[in-house]
Amino acid sequence: MKSLIFLVLSLFFGISYGQDVNSIIKEADLQVASMNDVPAINTYREALKLQPSNLYVLCQCSELCSRIGGRLQHDKKEQADYYAAAKTYASEALQVNSLSSEANFVNALVMGTAALHGSGKEKIDAVKNIKRYADLAIKYDAKNYKAWYVLGKWYYEISNLNYFERTAVKIFYGPLPPASIADAIRCFEKSKAINPRFVLNYLSLAKAYKKNDDQNTARQNLQVMFTLPDKTQDDAGLKNEGRSLLKKWD
Repeated sequence: MKSLIFLVLSLFFGISYGQDVNSIIKEADLQVASMNDVPAINTYREALKLQPSNLYVLCQCSELCSRIGGRLQHDKKEQADYYAAAKTYASEALQVNSLSSEANFVNALVMGTAALHGSGKEKIDAVKNIKRYADLAIKYDAKNYKAWYVLGKWYYEISNLNYFERTAVKIFYGPLPPASIADAIRCFEKSKAINPRFVLNYLSLAKAYKKNDDQNTARQNLQVMFTLPDKTQDDAGLKNEGRSLLKKWD
């Protein structure tokens, strides 16, 4: 009889526990949708206290920390803290499921941060790992538009290295994989086909087409971007950057 009562109580509290976690996650999702990233990350962290291995929450935390860190140009200490947290969450997500597309995507995102702020061999290793994780993210989910974007960004940045930079990298750290603006455009276009409302992708696609001497298509992508609703805290600033580019190109 005692065992039966214990089983019933366990089932009851187990269901209640699961519902609590789900309600916390829903609240955080709503905060993200409302473009309140800092409150959202704090709410997701409450969910992690109850489910430390929740893959979805770990990936959300990592991506949000990367995004928030990117805005903190005025506070390098706080920025570094957010980037460190993003790396920790991404690593934990990969430990939970190394075959997860989203877990590999957030690791590619973290590597992008390391490439920007690292130095020497660390930076080159990070650059190589961006592509590795982005490729894996696409392998496990070919419709992961954010992974296609990161891969396109990788091709764009690598293709912009001049001869001397490439030679220096090759001498000290080994050759980088081949990359071209055409590769970047292909990946950005793939991302756009999957999610035509991804504001950041239009800005990068416009830059890539401009680099490829196709100013008309570059302008068209910016014009489409201006019509899209803001989905993240960064989107308004990205549109302002696009408007500045149009003036510069006139």
